[in-house]
Amino acid sequence: MSATDTPAANPAGPAAAPVVSVKPVVLPAPGRAEDLRLRISAPATGVGLPVLLFSHGYGSSLDGYGPLTDYWAAHGFVVIQPTHLDSRTVGLPEDDPRRPGLWRRRVQDMKLVLDRLDELEAAVPGLAGRVDRGRVAAAGHSFGGQTTGVLLGLRLLDPESGAKEDLSDARVTAGVLLATAGRGGADLTPFAVQNLPWLKAPDFGYLAKPALVIAGDKDELPISVRGPEWMTDPYHLSPAPKSLLTLYGAEHSLGGITGYEIRETTDEHPERVALIQRTTLAYLRHALGIEDASWTAAQEALSWNELGRLESK
Repeated sequence: MSATDTPAANPAGPAAAPVVSVKPVVLPAPGRAEDLRLRISAPATGVGLPVLLFSHGYGSSLDGYGPLTDYWAAHGFVVIQPTHLDSRTVGLPEDDPRRPGLWRRRVQDMKLVLDRLDELEAAVPGLAGRVDRGRVAAAGHSFGGQTTGVLLGLRLLDPESGAKEDLSDARVTAGVLLATAGRGGADLTPFAVQNLPWLKAPDFGYLAKPALVIAGDKDELPISVRGPEWMTDPYHLSPAPKSLLTLYGAEHSLGGITGYEIRETTDEHPERVALIQRTTLAYLRHALGIEDASWTAAQEALSWNELGRLESK
């Protein structure tokens, strides 16, 4: 267990509080073949704390994304980070039969967290009775952004069954999608078609819940032939209400959201990370009905900004 104190960076939002973080919290997960390991972080003070589930990118774990998860926790959220089966810490063999269904198992991980909130709340000293179960959001980066999208209504073509099921969860009412995959079909590279079959035919038409999409205009990935524009599809192809934050010069790690170490990003940019921190916090507080002033201020600040631009529909 550790405590951190993150300086307040958004005068219109809540002041930062010391954070209590507990890991690993282990949930038995029958049928998964691996227990679900999580990190839970929450402010040491305050009541009525909303819940934010965070889904990591491919290969990461509960130990990643401190620049975001620590910030959100310091500013009033109970942040829960499951380690999905694709994590390098799990070591799933390349020929493991679970691999074609990794996208689905990620969604199941997130739903299991919601099913077992009582146990998770009890695992953090002093947290019991301070959580607002009626305010739940999700966020994710890259593969985790797609996982978040599914919870909000995005439908994927299951490579095993050939069906597009509704796996959304009514308990999750808003989300943040960071550097998230776009349209399938001819937009995919042969590598993506061969290795990431769940990307072939996403249907954004059902992604109707509020979401903030964040994309970097220098985010070149070997899975789409369209370049950085591809990552804006979750905004353009889904129904309102949505907002899109386009970050100038940002690559896939968006300036360093994946971790505190320089080696974890190719485009280290502390100011960009700080902008993401402030903007996501303001958006989540707005989307969950906590307060609107910080989001209004963020929109005004991004009407013209050298780091990026914000649009909404």
